[in-house]
Amino acid sequence: MQLTVIQRILGILLSLFSLTMFPPLLISIITKDGTTVPFIAAFAVILSIGLVLWFPVRHDKHELRLRDGFVVVVLFWVGLGLTGSLPLILTNTPELSVTDAIFESISGLTTTGATIIVGIDFLPKSILFYRQELQWLGGMGIIVLAVAILPMLGIGGMQLYRAETPGPVKDNKLTPRITETAKALWYVYLSMTILCALAYWLAGMSLFDAVAHSFSTVSIGGFSTHDASMGYFEDGWIEAVAIFFMFISGINFSLHFMAWRNTSVEAYWHDAELRAYVCILALVCIACATYHVLIGGYESFGRALEDSIFQTVSIATTTGFTTAEYQGWPGFMPLLLLFSSFIGACAGSTGGGIKVIRFLLVFKQGMREIKRLIHPSALFIIKIGNKPISERIIEAVWGFFATYIAVFVFLLLALMATDLDQVTAFSALAACMNNLGPGLGKVSMHYGNINDVAKWILCFAMLLGRLEIFTLLVLFTPTFWRR
Repeated sequence: MQLTVIQRILGILLSLFSLTMFPPLLISIITKDGTTVPFIAAFAVILSIGLVLWFPVRHDKHELRLRDGFVVVVLFWVGLGLTGSLPLILTNTPELSVTDAIFESISGLTTTGATIIVGIDFLPKSILFYRQELQWLGGMGIIVLAVAILPMLGIGGMQLYRAETPGPVKDNKLTPRITETAKALWYVYLSMTILCALAYWLAGMSLFDAVAHSFSTVSIGGFSTHDASMGYFEDGWIEAVAIFFMFISGINFSLHFMAWRNTSVEAYWHDAELRAYVCILALVCIACATYHVLIGGYESFGRALEDSIFQTVSIATTTGFTTAEYQGWPGFMPLLLLFSSFIGACAGSTGGGIKVIRFLLVFKQGMREIKRLIHPSALFIIKIGNKPISERIIEAVWGFFATYIAVFVFLLLALMATDLDQVTAFSALAACMNNLGPGLGKVSMHYGNINDVAKWILCFAMLLGRLEIFTLLVLFTPTFWRR
């Protein structure tokens, strides 16, 4: 373990993060909303911590190893969650405890969108913007951004990239150099954000709301500048923009890059994960709309389908926007939507959940086992898009599922031990571990009513989900620390 290399990179990344205080600080100065001092203080503290870490080891530029990369990623996300809470702790609006401020910060950075705050409509614009900014930075991953703009990380950047990016296949690069790959992803991410903001603005949002919601839409975060979320606007065009950008943000960003570079949509048609993603969303939408009509909740199938499409795309991609209180929908629908968040979006997207590709591989593995029962001597190869998948990846996917279930059960029991009821505990953990946000029961609207111990457990769950479990859990294994 190269502690000085880790310390140097953490110092650089924290110093970089301190600069994110300037946009909300500028808004605070313009609007005179009384949050100027908290943002200046937060900037000074975070920058000081970064410089204190970086300065003594500034000349140590050894190559970053794989184990070092995992430590950097985990420590940075934890550090970011803690230091990112400083403006929320120091400001008087809203008045948050340290626990609540850290929960809100981690929820934003992990793009979970679970909020503690009630009365969001009345918050200062600088705080509103800061919450949205946290989600936007966490969406693609500020570490991937660091790899893109800090060539001083050199070849070691690949180790950060592998530890940061989601999905079972970590080594695919869009370009020969990892720095160029990270830049390509961020160009796509930034372009989609700009287009989303313009679309919201043209659909009728104010410029501030358009920019703020574009941050949380493309990052699949779910924070809003209003308590009623997207339901505040009551506008079909705004909902249509949200659906479109939530949907495409849940697609593997490498497909967007390939389509842009080749000026062709061919890459989309040939992607098996994308086809499965579309099928899952369509099935859930139709199931919800049909049930609504059958029980007489809607007069027309068309209107039921409209509401079902928005909630399904939002929940299944783990965004968390709402236009209706889906938690109160009758029958199996709330649970169906919550279960869809376990599948989540595609690997390589800003979405959470277990990822479509993993469920697709598990399904194909199950079908292979059925075929083996019929033809014990036959050799069957699992393929995705006509490409054979190695047994090592299949084993990794099964390992991920097993670990996910074990961790989920353990944390669920821990939450229930804090005196949360079963529905609240299960849905809160599912919503946080899948980086979804809204749950059921006591956390259907916000998380302010649950106890502090439960909030810390859920903070851990959010980090687990954002770092895809193994990146965080590997640090708790004795093998990782052996030389």
